[in-house]
Amino acid sequence: MDGQPGAPLAPGSVSLRLYPHDLPAVDQLDVLRRQAAAAADAGYDGVMVSEHHADFPGYLPNPVQLAGFLLDAMSSGWAAPCPLLLPMKPYALIAEDLAWLAAAHPGRVGAGFAAGALPVDFELAEVPFDEIVDRFKSALPRVVAALRGADDTPLGADRAIARTGTDPIPMGVAAQSPAAVRRAARLDCGVLYDSLQRADVGERLGVAYREAGGTGPRILIRRVWIGEPPSAEMAAQMDHYRSYAPEPALANWADDSLVHGPDGPAAAEALAAVLAASDADTVNVRVHVTGLTPDQVDEQIQRHSDGFLPRLRELLAARR
Repeated sequence: MDGQPGAPLAPGSVSLRLYPHDLPAVDQLDVLRRQAAAAADAGYDGVMVSEHHADFPGYLPNPVQLAGFLLDAMSSGWAAPCPLLLPMKPYALIAEDLAWLAAAHPGRVGAGFAAGALPVDFELAEVPFDEIVDRFKSALPRVVAALRGADDTPLGADRAIARTGTDPIPMGVAAQSPAAVRRAARLDCGVLYDSLQRADVGERLGVAYREAGGTGPRILIRRVWIGEPPSAEMAAQMDHYRSYAPEPALANWADDSLVHGPDGPAAAEALAAVLAASDADTVNVRVHVTGLTPDQVDEQIQRHSDGFLPRLRELLAARR
């Protein structure tokens, strides 16, 4: 998987993960657009959004549509629905949505895929929960081929799908096991790690990925805070995660996954150390915690432009 500097999901890229605040729908979108624009202005390469349904706290149901809203608001950079819940719909419909978004914003769209974990998502889609893993494994190679212009069904005649043959959409796969990273490597996709996993878990997965021939980005998601961290909100967020996470995921989690520092350069150095220990070469930064106000997140994004992003890029360049 080749990635030019500045391309979606390119190895070495630094992106921001966005989440809606607890606001009415119109206000949620207004704030998200503003934060995406601020991320681009601060120097982020792009933004990521992900998927849950039924008003699950901190998520919206259609990240492909949301990515389009955000791209319209950003002066530069890319957006990636990452991850999308692949078993929710037939792969062809997901591929069409992504391909047409990429036709509207050439060179500015990436994508990631996951099987999912919340039963309510699949209840709404009328997909049996016990089928999601098999559906994911079946659909993944097909959607990847389609978004590289190599679909051999009638979908291949779609004009937006066809153009991905010369302008493929960069893709990643959520991966928490050696089997998952090997699957991504065989498909020439990057890997997206659990935001809470320990560094030693990432290191093992990175070795397995490269041994399987993987050359794409190994993307670590980490929450970063500059200044005194919001400890109460973080504790509440972790309790919420533990309430629904499967046992295998819990076993891989770090006791404290928050990266923080008193100022931007210190936070950047702490994050670079986690990246190195995790054998990750690409990072997706998260600021949002349920309970924070938009002003608090806005302030953090602004602080990232002053010291944090410049220093982080220096450290990533030195590793490469």
